[in-house]
Amino acid sequence: MSDLVSQAVIIAGGRGERLRPFTDTAPKPLFPIGGVPFINRLLEQIASFGIRDIVILLGYRADQVIDEVGDGSRFGVNVRYDVTPEEYDTGQRLMHSRDMLGENFLMMYCDNYCPVDFDELCRTHSKNSALITLSVYANKDKYTKDNIIVKDNRVLLYDKKRLSPDLSGVDIGYAIVNRSSLDLLGDDRSFSSVYPKLVDQGKLFALVTEHRYYSIGGYERLPLTEEFFREKKVVFLDRDGTINVRPPKACYIERPEDFQWLPGAKEALKKLHDNNVITILISNQPGIARGNLTEETLGRIHEKMQSDLEVCGCRIDHIYYCPHGWDDGCECRKPRPGMLYMAQRDLSLDLTKCILFGDDERDIEAGSAARVRSVLVSEEYSFADAVNDYLKGDIR
Repeated sequence: MSDLVSQAVIIAGGRGERLRPFTDTAPKPLFPIGGVPFINRLLEQIASFGIRDIVILLGYRADQVIDEVGDGSRFGVNVRYDVTPEEYDTGQRLMHSRDMLGENFLMMYCDNYCPVDFDELCRTHSKNSALITLSVYANKDKYTKDNIIVKDNRVLLYDKKRLSPDLSGVDIGYAIVNRSSLDLLGDDRSFSSVYPKLVDQGKLFALVTEHRYYSIGGYERLPLTEEFFREKKVVFLDRDGTINVRPPKACYIERPEDFQWLPGAKEALKKLHDNNVITILISNQPGIARGNLTEETLGRIHEKMQSDLEVCGCRIDHIYYCPHGWDDGCECRKPRPGMLYMAQRDLSLDLTKCILFGDDERDIEAGSAARVRSVLVSEEYSFADAVNDYLKGDIR
């Protein structure tokens, strides 16, 4: 737990009109995802942050949430409630609960989930002497409409109506809030009305994440949210030097026949397959940019790789590669984590629950940047060794 924040506040009082007919008879926080009320997943996440004091701000059908959550003890937390009229907006709910709030608290929406880096969020808040630090999804895939401009962690513009030009990113909740910011509410009902005022004061900051968030805000979001929470085991793996013999420095595998497996690698991939582990290859391929091979040739190399695996009764489930050169400035070339985020969005993964195996420090740096548990393999500790340890539970 951060020394800065020891309390979380979940705003959960609205009617949830976009989830009708479910919300005709039940409050939105109880919408089941994978058979589990969504608010339970939020409480489990808050507990993982080390926070034990939680205040839930309720309105519509509050009694049902209270009956489900109780005192929070089964989640390892202590939950208190503040109930206000269902027509109250976010600012009104927070102001009503002011006497229950700590000096700094983590404010969350009841319908969004993202595996945010809570410790980094707190560090960003502290180092900037912020009054509020927002979590912002970069939204490069245009998953939703942008409402913010952030540069070097400083919020330059917050537009609730989402009409300004050059917006880039969207506020997703998970905000560190200093209680004194409530003084700026005035007669406004919505708490987000405070944000432009803090922009003017230079006191609104943000931590931007490339990891997509998931929501129960409307039925159109539910399939991806269900997939995100579906239990799955995922291993990312580098190619050259991890599963096959690495070519000499500044050389590339340019023909299918040049692809030579490392000892035990095929067998290790078969073990992963037999244990229902999703395997995802992420590989830098600068030879394409340099003209040493084409993407069509790379495809044939990977066809040979997959054919060899099919003989063993398995295959690699997904393949991502970066075709760019060293100086192209792309986001996908390791040590940048772009390929990991591509897979995250395509497959609705929780990267914090994935494993990466690679033989180069650039692999480890990419994994660290995306908060993927990363393991360095070598001649002394091979991919096959690492897979055996992973399947035994020695690597988590």
